[in-house]
Amino acid sequence: MYIVKRFFTMLLTIWVIASLTFVIMKFIPGDPFASDADVLPEEVVENMRAKYNLDEPIPIQYVLYIKNLVMFDLGPSIESETRTVNDIISSGFPASATLGLQSLLIAIIFGLLLGIIAALYHNRFLDYVSMVIAIVGISVPSFILAPLLINYFSVKWGMLPVASWGSFQHSILPTLALATTPLAVVARFMRSSMLEVMNQNYIKTADAKGLSSFKIVLKHGIRNAILPVVSFIGPLFVSLITGTFVIEKIFAIPGIGKYFVDSIFNRDYPVIMGTTVFFSVILVFTLFLIDISYRFIDPRIKLTSKGD
Repeated sequence: MYIVKRFFTMLLTIWVIASLTFVIMKFIPGDPFASDADVLPEEVVENMRAKYNLDEPIPIQYVLYIKNLVMFDLGPSIESETRTVNDIISSGFPASATLGLQSLLIAIIFGLLLGIIAALYHNRFLDYVSMVIAIVGISVPSFILAPLLINYFSVKWGMLPVASWGSFQHSILPTLALATTPLAVVARFMRSSMLEVMNQNYIKTADAKGLSSFKIVLKHGIRNAILPVVSFIGPLFVSLITGTFVIEKIFAIPGIGKYFVDSIFNRDYPVIMGTTVFFSVILVFTLFLIDISYRFIDPRIKLTSKGD
């Protein structure tokens, strides 16, 4: 019952986000064809507005917009007359998703590892080293780290390609640039959570019973400490995908970020609204999956609401 309620809550959230996106677009002064009004005949501009339903009253535009979303039709792009928003997303998203997933994997694996090491060696050398790495990772933005990686690994040492997209080697540098900050954040999350868990009474009881340190850390420590990090993974995943905009620009990656940035400058409303809703769906659905995953991480958590 809880899962069903969460599912419908997810649908409601997506509808609210889609509606807010529509309203915000309508509050922006002018329209995508405002600049053409001075150079094209009025009849031509009116026909262009009619093609995209911009000549209809706003309530009708909204109904058509929601209807198309339900049909998974994000509409045609205004800037690219031969392509739809669905085409743009399907062509650009694989590169962005690959980059985001690789960065997420690195951030989770090495972030958890650094956080666990820092907690187990609290106030010792390894703790200091791990936290220095985390602080540096948080302090240095990806758009500053990216040129440094290019300068050393590509220009000076010639180990990896400078830019473009086509093979795994092309994804290494942008992945590292994108993963550094979330890795540091995960490490700090895990360290704080692990320190709190390791000071709980049930950990001391397990130690008093003679359980090995390895079993205590793995079975009781990590399993309970990782829950706050799991809650963070959903927003982190979406932020990594949407955060590739700058990295895609630096490394000339044909991801969805390029199209989104261009759509803002070109007032391509269908692309702006389509990509916004698309990323919102990913975020909401990821959070839904994370809620369900709690039960598998910690069996003590029941997937029921208060009314069940």
